[in-house]
Amino acid sequence: MAQQEGAQAASLTEEQGKALLWLARETIARHLGMEPHGPGADIAARLLDQELRHKRGTFVTLKKHGELRGCVGCLTAIDSIVEGVKRNALHAAFDDSRFRPVEKNELAAIEVEISILTEPIPLVYGNAEELLCTLQVGIDGVIIRQGMRSATFLPQVWEQLPDPGDFLNHLCRKACLPAEAWRSGCLELFIYRVQYFAEHG
Repeated sequence: MAQQEGAQAASLTEEQGKALLWLARETIARHLGMEPHGPGADIAARLLDQELRHKRGTFVTLKKHGELRGCVGCLTAIDSIVEGVKRNALHAAFDDSRFRPVEKNELAAIEVEISILTEPIPLVYGNAEELLCTLQVGIDGVIIRQGMRSATFLPQVWEQLPDPGDFLNHLCRKACLPAEAWRSGCLELFIYRVQYFAEHG
């Protein structure tokens, strides 16, 4: 299991991360009607940890053979970590409109990743060049917003888009805005950090 966290992200333990990954996979499997597997004593105990009852934004990402298979989450802290992971695991598997619903025969080939978010904070910058210099590549998750249009990229997306300009261009397109809308100064920007746990690695 791999884990990574932003410098300002509150830390969960590796054991807690393993428990959340088990929970996400088991939630999907149960929805598919697969035979449930009760958690081991260690996992069951970790899921009761006080830290996992805190309300935090969470994302669940599914990958198949290294390719995205679903990703759904909530940026705001409306549920406990445990409840957020369960809900977003189901939405990532069955309700991500970019993909067909996950089927029983492919679950074994799917890798699960969970991101636990800090509360987003506004990013203050003077102009486009200052924005490029302010973003911390590989660390900041970014939200952009203009009117009713908004989009986010988790920090993991920097692995595919390490250039800040490209990162922002793709994020604007995701929000159905012109690619370089971020240069106009008319967008609201917020940043956050994540701690994430993945089954691979």
